[in-house]
Amino acid sequence: MRIGLAQINTTVGDIDGNTELIIDWVKKAKEQEVDLIAFPELSITGYPPLDLLFDHEFLRLNKAALNRIIDHSEGITIIVGFADFDDSWVIRNAAAVISNKRIEGIIHKTLLPTYDVFDEVRYFKPATIDEIQPVDINLLGEPLKVGIEICEDLWDDSYDIKVSKILCERGAQLIIIISASPFHVGKCKERFELIQNKARENGVPMFLANLIGGQDELVFDGQSLGCDCDGDLIAYGTAFEEELIVVDLDVIKGTANKVDFPPYDQDAEIFKALALGIRDYFRKTGFKRAVLGLSGGIDSSVTAAIAVEALGPENVIGISMPSRFSSDHSKSDAELLAENLGIKYLTIPIQEIVDQYHCTLDAPLEDLRLLFGVSKEHDDPVADENIQPRVRGNILMDISNRLRDLRILVLNTGNKTELALGYCTLYGDMTGGVGVIGDVSKLEVYRLAEYVNRRAGCHIIPRGSIEKRPSAELRPDQYDPFDFDIVSPMVDEIVENRRSKKELIEMGYPPDVVEDVYSRIRRAEYKRWQAPPCIKITKKAFGIGWKMPIVNGYRG
Repeated sequence: MRIGLAQINTTVGDIDGNTELIIDWVKKAKEQEVDLIAFPELSITGYPPLDLLFDHEFLRLNKAALNRIIDHSEGITIIVGFADFDDSWVIRNAAAVISNKRIEGIIHKTLLPTYDVFDEVRYFKPATIDEIQPVDINLLGEPLKVGIEICEDLWDDSYDIKVSKILCERGAQLIIIISASPFHVGKCKERFELIQNKARENGVPMFLANLIGGQDELVFDGQSLGCDCDGDLIAYGTAFEEELIVVDLDVIKGTANKVDFPPYDQDAEIFKALALGIRDYFRKTGFKRAVLGLSGGIDSSVTAAIAVEALGPENVIGISMPSRFSSDHSKSDAELLAENLGIKYLTIPIQEIVDQYHCTLDAPLEDLRLLFGVSKEHDDPVADENIQPRVRGNILMDISNRLRDLRILVLNTGNKTELALGYCTLYGDMTGGVGVIGDVSKLEVYRLAEYVNRRAGCHIIPRGSIEKRPSAELRPDQYDPFDFDIVSPMVDEIVENRRSKKELIEMGYPPDVVEDVYSRIRRAEYKRWQAPPCIKITKKAFGIGWKMPIVNGYRG
């Protein structure tokens, strides 16, 4: 039999568009004489639909879309994800099995994740053990029992119910997993090893059809795959691209021609994931162009390179906004970067605006000091520094708002390490519609810069931007107050691996630095609540999967 895995790029809420997309890929599958085609989890609604699932009309439309797909099922079996519901509006995460213009069966998801970015118990009722049954279909004139799982049903290590094992015990001859598995670095290998082990343990071929595309903070990487009954890889989809993966399976033997696991480059994977996330964020929200501040530093340089990859150089605008503290090499590096990338570049000096800001506020501030009996000598000097990034943020936002026909969105250029530490200015350099590298550590930013240059075979990102000591350039002789070789991996251990202070010290981190970093992360929570959404590429990103209180007396 010929199996097709359709890793498609759906849009949450676009039921009509998603349905037409599914039908188009069914037609492509028929052209390749595919017998069974599987689509990703909740492919009719898009994933994750979140609280759209509480809208009854949305649910009705999603279920009605099945009828349009049924009309195109002559001569092919289709497995497609949708949101099922009953007369009491109890909702199930479901897969419809459609063949020859009829529904052969509907399978409900058993294991509902509630960790990290997932909260499926909020929306869905799980299937019971008794409901875990293979679907009987007629394929090429022969009966076939197909076990169907929906994403988390595969990831059963922390659950008592083992869906794959139960399906095989109940006669499944092969297993199809429809999935919307969000990307993080290295997840492709985790999926392969999981399916490989389960195929070997149960002695059946297993196939996974995974979503691709960006949705808010999430990126889905595709990389759909199949393993035969021996656990050998027999199908593998291209990362971050729509594709129909076709494999000819000997159903009796449970085998097919083997394929090689593709070579792995972590920096390339991250760069492609971020580019896809930004491209789809723009495409699915209707924005066409990006504007960002170019400081000549490493963060804005890498952000600009990703934006060019995602949107094309003609749709990216870089703005240099120097103050009297901006160094000549920073200004020249920013201009050189823009030239290398081929983007539109403007210089808008901000010193006069900053001076006028002070002039305007001097008298009112003095009135407040007199009113409350405080001295100017006790003013926080950081306030003077923060005026500069806030002026820059306002300039970028004005460009975005004012030139509405150009549909420009401001890109935030802050990295994960600095966002964790709160080393950023609220309503200043935290401005933006989406954060491009907000889930990328400072050290990984440097690796991405080297990747951009390595891929191009030349210095797209100037060596000066990579080699100079990091500085916000908000006062004379200012440099970032961190040793990022120590602090960047420590932040990753705290955020992604939940390391305690004791564990970090035992790992060799200096106790005083551990205490300082822990304190900074805790104090900065209020900033992260107001930060733009950022593209998630790690196991734990700030945003939808990070839920910490702002008011927090716990000291760790």
